Amino acid sequence: MSLVTRFALTAALLASTVSSSVVVAQSPSYQLEGNQLKLPGQVVFESGSDKLKSESESALGHVKAYLDDKSYITLMRIEAHTDSQGEGQYNQTLTEKRALAVGRWLVAKGIDCKRLIAVGFGENKPVADNTTPEGRAQNRRVSFVNAELRGRPIGGMPVDGGGKVAGDLCSSGSSSGSSSGSSSGNSRGR
Repeated sequence: MSLVTRFALTAALLASTVSSSVVVAQSPSYQLEGNQLKLPGQVVFESGSDKLKSESESALGHVKAYLDDKSYITLMRIEAHTDSQGEGQYNQTLTEKRALAVGRWLVAKGIDCKRLIAVGFGENKPVADNTTPEGRAQNRRVSFVNAELRGRPIGGMPVDGGGKVAGDLCSSGSSSGSSSGSSSGNSRGR
């Protein structure tokens, strides 16, 4: 076998090996528990602040991708929660500011502000025991809940989920306390 033939066979074999190992990118998979989107990580803030930590990027990117892929989800509720440490009104205000900060991040990344509702729950919806450090850590969280499907509230629930709407993400000056109290109907606080 000539050197040229060997080279051609080696090149062909190498090309077939390379082409068979090409990985095709798949769209991300999403998991829901009820109407709540499960995240690949946590959304975290600096202590006592609404300033997002860089560790939140993966989780927030997952939410953005979900909303990009699921255009029929016309409203997603951003729920911010805290533990029971500290004064109740402070915790409520902090969760409203955090929900708005998350919403602003998503809007800055291209999500339509009309598809988001930022809601603070303070310490009112614990998922764990607030008497232990582990329980308090679980209670400090941000959840993303499908609130409207094709323009209709899901499951007969108010779109605010019973929390306090933090403000209007479509206005440049949205701030905590800009809505008029806790909404109990289908109003988006706009």
